[in-house]
Amino acid sequence: MAGMTEDTAALPSTFDALPLSPALRQGLDALGYETPTPVQARSLPAILEGRDVRAQAPTGSGKTAAFGLGLLHGLDVARGDTQALVLCPTRELADQVARNLRKLATGMPNLKVSLLVGGVALGPQLASLEQHAPHVVVGTPGRVLELVEKRVLPLDAVRTLVLDEADRMLDMGFEDAIRALVKRTPKTRQTLLFSATFPDAVRGVANAMLREPVEVEVEADAEAPRVDEIFVETDASRRAPLLAALLLEYRPESCVVFCNMRREVDDVASSLQHYGFAALALHGDMEQRDREEVLVQFANRSCTVLVASDVAARGLDVEDLAAVVNHALPSDTDTYVHRIGRTARAGKGGLAISLVAANERGRLEHLQARRAEHGDTRALQWRQVDPVGGRPSGVPAAKMATLRIDAGRTDKLRPGDIVGALVNEAGLAGDAIGKIDVFPTRSYVAVPRKQIDRVLEKLRAGKIKGRRFRVAKL
Repeated sequence: MAGMTEDTAALPSTFDALPLSPALRQGLDALGYETPTPVQARSLPAILEGRDVRAQAPTGSGKTAAFGLGLLHGLDVARGDTQALVLCPTRELADQVARNLRKLATGMPNLKVSLLVGGVALGPQLASLEQHAPHVVVGTPGRVLELVEKRVLPLDAVRTLVLDEADRMLDMGFEDAIRALVKRTPKTRQTLLFSATFPDAVRGVANAMLREPVEVEVEADAEAPRVDEIFVETDASRRAPLLAALLLEYRPESCVVFCNMRREVDDVASSLQHYGFAALALHGDMEQRDREEVLVQFANRSCTVLVASDVAARGLDVEDLAAVVNHALPSDTDTYVHRIGRTARAGKGGLAISLVAANERGRLEHLQARRAEHGDTRALQWRQVDPVGGRPSGVPAAKMATLRIDAGRTDKLRPGDIVGALVNEAGLAGDAIGKIDVFPTRSYVAVPRKQIDRVLEKLRAGKIKGRRFRVAKL
């Protein structure tokens, strides 16, 4: 059915203007959210009314909190069944969404959010489902459907279904799985579909699954802060030394280098490591634990350059990303816009550098045409850069290094326990401790790189929460 555009006459300027439960206000306070982003202000009134919503919003717009607040608002924690299902294209994005939902639900005791994704062992997921049905499931379509077909995950009580980044899910071939899952949910459910773009395939899915949806659109070009875009002409043989030269010149504290082909990711990361950069690769062929450890190191500043494929980077959630580099121009302008938008979050500008070969010039024409449609007639900013020769000097080192502790939530280990051990056992100043990530069976903490060996020695000799755990340096 045709949808309705949301009424922008009286959009909420604060979360207090929305009829949210007190429990959710605790979650907003815990996350430091005060003012709704445009996509939240435009979609939440309809979501809280129980309406279906079809929203077009770019990465980093705050859509997770928009649908997260909506689905949590409608939950009855006293019931022991699955009431909300969120489908995501990748494991990384699903993990990010699940984490954010748990934070939003800080004031909702006994709420169970289960992460059900492929690429990891099925056994623990089966055991968790058999123990107690989750109130909220966040997962990838293939694994969720597998568990539904095994009759361990009933969906007959689902009140809210969310399709997050629907365009990417369809690009990855999940349409049949999505349609199969939708058939297993009640027809009376609320459906929320979020997508960065709306090609015909997504419109077809939306028309089939949504009932008189409220349509919300947040333009990436209109909302995003200024990104300084630089284009550098190159050929295949000069990409690696040119990339090294650019990173040496601009010296970003954190940078994502995007590759179009998965097989290029390892090669580019190895090349940067050869030049002396703290670079790591991220792509879909990696084991889940390896992927998680790469993301941990990049987020906690133990790695300064992340080389990634587009799909693998969909779940990447890093604050203050200083720069994005296109190792080669992507084939479509939407992907280009999404990539460079990652370096312009939280109202800050950013830097985007693109290496452009002669056969990619046509892609730039499409980009300029798109800009012209939005009234942007700026000329492209070209630079001439001399490639590095040999191994350069003065390559910036990562400020932090990461320790892995072989204990986590199942061992009742908390971030405060790790801080206590670092301060009391290792003699590290509290303000020197970096980001801490606690997983079910392991934990990670960033410490100053110059002190990593001393801290490691002290922790191995001492105890954490009164117990000895294996500690290693990544």
